[in-house]
Amino acid sequence: MSVSSHLENSVSSRAKLTARRFFAQNGILSRAHPNYEFRQGQLEMAQAVESALAERRHLVVEAGTGTGKTLAYLIPALLSGKRVVVSTGTKTLQEQLFFKDLPFLQTLFDHPLSVCYMKGRANYLCRQKLYDAEREPVLTGIEETREFRIIRDWERNTETGDRSELRELSESSSLWWKLDARTEYCAGQKCKQFERCFITEMHRRAAESEIVIVNHHLFFADLAVRDEPYASILPEYSAVVFDEAHEIEDVAGQYFGMSVSNLQVQELVKDVAAVSRRKVFATPELDRALVQLGDRASAFFALFPEEGRHGFRNQESFLEANESVYRELLLAIHVLSTRLELVQGAIEDTLPLVRRAKLIQQGLQFWMESGESRYVYWVERRGRGTYLQATPIDVAPILADRLFGRAESVILTSATLSVAGGFEFTQRRLGLENARTLLIESPYDYPKQVVLYVPPHLPDPRQQDFTRRAADEIENVIEASRGRAFVLFTSYQQMRQTHELLRRRLEYPILMQGNAPKNALIEAFRATPNAVLFGTSSFWQGVDVQGEQLSCVIIDRLPFAVPTDPVVSARVEAIRQSGGNAFYDYQIPQAALALKQGFGRLIRGTADRGVLVLLDNRISKLPYGRVFFESLPPYRFTTRLKDIQDFFHV
Repeated sequence: MSVSSHLENSVSSRAKLTARRFFAQNGILSRAHPNYEFRQGQLEMAQAVESALAERRHLVVEAGTGTGKTLAYLIPALLSGKRVVVSTGTKTLQEQLFFKDLPFLQTLFDHPLSVCYMKGRANYLCRQKLYDAEREPVLTGIEETREFRIIRDWERNTETGDRSELRELSESSSLWWKLDARTEYCAGQKCKQFERCFITEMHRRAAESEIVIVNHHLFFADLAVRDEPYASILPEYSAVVFDEAHEIEDVAGQYFGMSVSNLQVQELVKDVAAVSRRKVFATPELDRALVQLGDRASAFFALFPEEGRHGFRNQESFLEANESVYRELLLAIHVLSTRLELVQGAIEDTLPLVRRAKLIQQGLQFWMESGESRYVYWVERRGRGTYLQATPIDVAPILADRLFGRAESVILTSATLSVAGGFEFTQRRLGLENARTLLIESPYDYPKQVVLYVPPHLPDPRQQDFTRRAADEIENVIEASRGRAFVLFTSYQQMRQTHELLRRRLEYPILMQGNAPKNALIEAFRATPNAVLFGTSSFWQGVDVQGEQLSCVIIDRLPFAVPTDPVVSARVEAIRQSGGNAFYDYQIPQAALALKQGFGRLIRGTADRGVLVLLDNRISKLPYGRVFFESLPPYRFTTRLKDIQDFFHV
């Protein structure tokens, strides 16, 4: 008998259950969960989500850290009787919902919960590739042979084909990408394993589920192609809940834009050569087409020599000077596609290759010839890769049409959605009008648990001697905190320079981003007493270290987006042209939300206490600083280092 049957005298019908019956002081949760604490804010959020789903309204909820927002949206979604897609910021949170939160919630219901999760195709094994690999020479080296045996044995027993089940497989496995189920390698219904395919089975489960858990990347990958015939990934749904909703503008921009690179062409050439030999359709003509495509792609992408990210607005003059190189590349792609289409008896192998070639061709033509003024065009060169990118300058009209105009209810929640107590910035950036809003304060006692320290004597961060003097201040603070600190920077260069100044001066173990994978660094930080971790933007969110191990977060400067970044620059220019003030309408609100994210790393529980340090005293000296202060929780504030030393010596 389930917990709810025992406690509620067999309340088996969802119609009898409401959010209040779960979240009230003597509700179902209080009697079912041994560590449950009643939180008024959690009840308010759950009731707001419940109403939004029932009344087909959109809702924006900022739920401060510790609110318990996950259960506050999951339970109303389960009670709604509708198909609700829950989209998370990371695959880690996605797995937490499915493997931890929902099994607990299942104990509260008399009927089986209809729930599944979906990830991007690269997370799943392709059975046909695995079977082909047993017969064909695709393995390289002893390590791939060992990994192949692990994957082959696992495939016989797994129900999902999800790579996350393979704990013994390295994150950097070179074999997995040869065996995964990415679209560009998939023959779809023409594949012999289509009915047994893990992707097919994932879609079947989703079609039978009321709650479908995805991540933002998969959601917007689906939304971008949803109007195309047979292209959608997710089943039809009534409502969406976005957890970590502050990320969706950037993610949406990726999927409603386009990207084409020299690496895509190189991989296509390599894959066609490998498949043609394994499937015995290689010919001298096909080999010549591959060589020609490789040469012409190299010549074309060499025309973009500059390292880093740069805006690109001169397509017309570029084409005048380099039209022959560009047209020869398009012709080489067309010739290869035609050769592949003429291959007899191997359509399941050639179809994905033809599709990839045509997507590259379409991407190049859009980037070079479309002239779409709604996009910012830019080039990024890093390592061996040259990427031609187009990103929507404003995703608001797209989301207003494709998302908010079509779904019955869209619920956005995060700990960082409001600026100075209002939601206008978030709603404007996302194209969300007429939504209900709710701001729920964190239950933590910030004035008692946290001190915010802003050193008044440091120079402006734009001055030359800032790095040296900031390093001295970091050393003083870390001495007081006895390590146990994150030192977060707005740029890699600033991080490396400061690390170089301090690595011999600090007596505590130092970890630095780039020296190991992010997850490994976090685990090392948790396991190493008095450690200090130097990191950049990827450590500003989604990192949870509870207890004394993290007692101090130091941020080098207000996290304004780099004004020369092509996407930021284009958005700033668009606001100016429409008569707005880009600094106050866009750059300050964006930086205020980013600062809240960074400071959110410190207090993760009611027993946590610590110090937040912002080395950028523009927050105190310049008029716009009040926007940042009004956006942050009510921390105790000081400008004296001695107060920090006293705090840690209590």
